[in-house]
Formats: sequence, C-alpha cells, structure tokens
Amino acid sequence: MRKLLAGLGIALFIGACAGGAVPGLMMAAPVTPTSANVAAAVADARRPEADRERDALRHPAEIIAFTGVQPGWRVADIGPGGGYYTRLFSVAVGPSGRVYGVDRAGTPERPRPLTAFAGEYANVAHLTDGYADWSIAEPLDAIFISQIYHDFYLPQLALDVPALNRKMYEVLKPGGVLVVIDHAAAPGADIAVTGTLHRIDRAQVVRDLAAAGFVLDAESEVLRNPEDDHSLRVFEGDIRGRTDQFVLRFRRPH
Repeated sequence: MRKLLAGLGIALFIGACAGGAVPGLMMAAPVTPTSANVAAAVADARRPEADRERDALRHPAEIIAFTGVQPGWRVADIGPGGGYYTRLFSVAVGPSGRVYGVDRAGTPERPRPLTAFAGEYANVAHLTDGYADWSIAEPLDAIFISQIYHDFYLPQLALDVPALNRKMYEVLKPGGVLVVIDHAAAPGADIAVTGTLHRIDRAQVVRDLAAAGFVLDAESEVLRNPEDDHSLRVFEGDIRGRTDQFVLRFRRPH
C-alpha cells in the first residue's frame, strides 16, 4: 500500500509539472467577481455611502477580481486618494494580508484622505513619502494604480517615470502583477495631454512598462465608454466619472 501511495504521489507531481494541476495543491482557484473574498470586500459594512454610490460606474467586484487578489497577498495601492480601492483590497487580502497606501504627504490643515480611515483597517499601512520615495520591506504580490499613472508625467511632481517603473518591477515578486487603470486619451496623443486633459494614451503606458520589463498579461473592457471622444478634461460636465478608461494587467515574468 505504501508503494502504491508513493507511486500515486509521484504520478500526480509529474502530471502537474507537465501542465496538469492538482486542485488545492499546485494552484489557487481562479478569482471571479463572486469569489468569497471579493464579495466580502464589496459588502463590507464599513464602506462609506459615497463609495457605494460610485460602484455602478466603477464595477469594484470585476476590477478587484481582475487583479487576481488572494487572501494573504501584499498589495500596494499607489495614489489611493480617498481609499475607495484600499478598503476593498484590505478585506480581499484578509487578516493575513497587507495593503500599503502609497501616497503623498499632507499637512495638518489638509491631511490626506486615507489618514482618516486607515486606522479602521488593521492590515492597512499609509505611506506618505510620495510616489517615488516609498519603501516597503517585503516583496509585493500586486501593485494597483487607478487614474493616477498619467499624473506621474506632471512637471510639478518632477518624477523620473522610467525609474519609478523599474522600482515597481523590482518590488514585485516574480509572477506578481501590476494593474493600471487610467483615463484614455486619443490614440497617438502627445504626452502633454496628461497635464491638460488628465488623460494618457494606452499605448504610452504599454511602452513605458514594457521598457521596465513588464509583460502585458490581460486587459479588461469593463470601464470602457465608446461615447467618450477623448477630447474633454476628465473633470468636465457629464464626462466626469464616465470617461473611457483602459484596465491593463501587467506581470513581472521573473
């Protein structure tokens, strides 16, 4: 019997290495919008009503599932703003996980919005050293950037975008993911529109991150809006909150 069990174990291992999978042993279950950790994140009673009102446009279950987030993950939310996604990731990674809100510094008169609620979530750390100077002492499973990548090009921030992209590559685990959501500019648009329209050409983001070593892994259409002609500032009139947005998932291959 021992020889039979040992032989079965070897066969399962070889089969998995050859491309098969041993459920629960060799790979985690795929994450979907109805996965338990994602559903719990969206249903979290601590989420403010203002966040819930934005859910119809932001599709949080689909976006969080698209990252592939698992309980226990370490996630950096760069440019967390009011913490819409930070809250969601906090619940999705669970008590054994960790979420880092990578933010700019506030002032006593105007603290950063994340400061007000970070204490409600024991697994959230609010970092306020800026987008370039942050440091995390453990490798990350995921980096998430929503509607802020275009700001990296703003002259007033004085960021070295290629260096920042290389840094993100280095802090990710091999196989880790980088998800970028941003307001789409017209194809071929000059980088100057980042400061006028607050948009960026999807192809620019792909080029930037490929140069840092990332591989484009997947794209979601859930935030696309074909009625947006890409000519308006993202804060203007009826387009506010309804811009055409691309959602890209990159992976660190090694």
